[in-house]
Amino acid sequence: MKFLIKCSEWFPLWIVLGCLWAWLSPQDWIWFKPFVPRGLGVIMLGMGMTLRFADFADIMKQPKLIALGVGAQFLIMPLAAYVSAKFFALPADLALGLILVGCCPGGTASNVICYLARANVALSVLLTMCSTFIAVVMTPILTKLLAGQFMEINAWDLFRSMIEVVLIPLLLGLLINTLVDRLRNKDKVREIVGVVGPLLSVALIVLVVGSIVASGKKEIALAGYTLFAAVFALHALGFGLGYLMSKAFGCSLAVCRTVSVEVGMQISGLGASLAQKHFASLSMAPIPAAISAVFHCLIGSFLAWIWSKNTDKL
Repeated sequence: MKFLIKCSEWFPLWIVLGCLWAWLSPQDWIWFKPFVPRGLGVIMLGMGMTLRFADFADIMKQPKLIALGVGAQFLIMPLAAYVSAKFFALPADLALGLILVGCCPGGTASNVICYLARANVALSVLLTMCSTFIAVVMTPILTKLLAGQFMEINAWDLFRSMIEVVLIPLLLGLLINTLVDRLRNKDKVREIVGVVGPLLSVALIVLVVGSIVASGKKEIALAGYTLFAAVFALHALGFGLGYLMSKAFGCSLAVCRTVSVEVGMQISGLGASLAQKHFASLSMAPIPAAISAVFHCLIGSFLAWIWSKNTDKL
């Protein structure tokens, strides 16, 4: 069991290896591209199965921290994506893809990074949950507002996709978890889910990102360093401003780290899925999401490695 848990914690390594494999041998990965939305639905279902109705009560115990974290998420990242797209003069399709990533909620992988970084894991889980639910409404609105500067955006279609891919699986997972509470061997079931769930999520995230890299290899090569610089700038701003914003509000070191990670790490696969489904004619639109998945994992892992060595004043 411990080995399997460790495998889940090594997800940045699997992301990098998966992308390298997809780049060198695209034919091994392209097959998963049509299943990207379903894969994300399963990931959201797994996240829902880690939630309980009691978690919503916990939100009320620290409303200021939740408001700070979620507010930072939907203020910093969308604006950082827009500014980055403008600064690096990205073409419309790449700008759209970058803004979609910026408007997505924080990724579940952030919970693992917070654990490794000696941050506030409980707060991280609550922030991920809240931002994911709120994203059902905020992602379409923010995408329309910001990406609409580059092209026409149908916010209603994006909203319906968020309902299908995010909200319904989350609620279904929450319902399943509630029913598990009634089982006699619920502790054993939870132990199995706690091990298998993260592993499955990591595998699906790698498949999602790898399939996008494989199918967009030519486009990635054509985009060049400018796109890589724009995506890196997005996440660097997210991590940095998330930390500084929480520090400005007088938060503890552990909370500053948590908000930084939550803001800097996105559900990049969701951005890729939305781009692939609603902007199919724009072959480059999902590409920023694939690069994003690699960059935010690497930056988050690097910060976790540094922070884990400094546990003073947590």
